[in-house]
Amino acid sequence: MIKITKITTQTKNTERFNIYIDKGNGEEYGFSVDQDVLIEFQIRKGNTYTEEELNKILYKDEIKKAFNLALKFLSYRMRSEKEICDYLYKKDYSEDIAGIVIERLKKHKYVNDLEFAQAFVRSRILNSTKGPLLIRQELQQKGISETNIQESLKEFPEETQLDIAFHFAEKHAKQNKTMSDYQIKQKIGQALLAKGFSQHIVNEALTETVIEKDEEQKFQAIFKQGEKAYKRYSGKYEGWELDQKVKQYLYQRGFKSDEIDTFITRYKEGFQ
Repeated sequence: MIKITKITTQTKNTERFNIYIDKGNGEEYGFSVDQDVLIEFQIRKGNTYTEEELNKILYKDEIKKAFNLALKFLSYRMRSEKEICDYLYKKDYSEDIAGIVIERLKKHKYVNDLEFAQAFVRSRILNSTKGPLLIRQELQQKGISETNIQESLKEFPEETQLDIAFHFAEKHAKQNKTMSDYQIKQKIGQALLAKGFSQHIVNEALTETVIEKDEEQKFQAIFKQGEKAYKRYSGKYEGWELDQKVKQYLYQRGFKSDEIDTFITRYKEGFQ
């Protein structure tokens, strides 16, 4: 039997106690336990235990330490169940203990995957330009169930999606004046799809987006790309055939026929 010979309070953590024991060879430090474990098992000086009984006490203390660690982890922000489990695994706690901790946290309403997912979606709406498809992927990575994902994405209705997508399109339309209107919208559309918006929302946003350019800006846009086309093809073609190659190049990039004709005329007048 193992006898408890002394119990002292830890200096840096008054809620934990150092337990000294005697296995038959004199007093020695045995282990430490949380005060809740001390009270639960009524550990006192003079008590005797078997190895099996002490292992049970130590197991309960491991659960308590893991629980306290999870609470500290939660103090910084909300977490999903998977995030907490992954954190405990990194701290070398077993799957069994992590599962017990999660159930205890849920019992005390410290963790709730649906509430976490809803808050996560609201945060993404306020602080990013990510669409629902990308947010869905993030929630999946955090271990949120499909049912909770669907419920949480109700926080992101189509009206809000369209508003964010439109403002993104409007902002970037002003920053890409050196491309054709078609190219600008194509680039914006690709960016919105990459951000996780559906094709339907992207199309709606682009339909509402008006690209404002004066005549000189329009010419500068086509001039930049037309000049590039002439440089590309002038080594292989000349005359009418060269003009046709340039026209084809500009058509493919969304410039209109009258814009292209005006450019070619002005380009030749200025450089030939």
